[in-house]
Amino acid sequence: MMETTIGAGDFKAKCLRLLDAVAEQRESLVITKRGKPIARLVPMPAETKLFGALAGSVRFECDIVAPIDVEWDAAK
Repeated sequence: MMETTIGAGDFKAKCLRLLDAVAEQRESLVITKRGKPIARLVPMPAETKLFGALAGSVRFECDIVAPIDVEWDAAK
């Protein structure tokens, strides 16, 4: 995949429009100065919601505090 490049002067002149384009298209942009890459503008990762992120990830097996049928010694 080929990245789009733009000179620093052009980037300065079109900065706000380019920021919107990177956010919308989800593609990075390489900024060059005198033909050498100096920076990469990348879109922010998609926002994930913390509340409910682990929903469905826990299984209920049984009562973990009830006595068990097997005798065991915790010191072994």
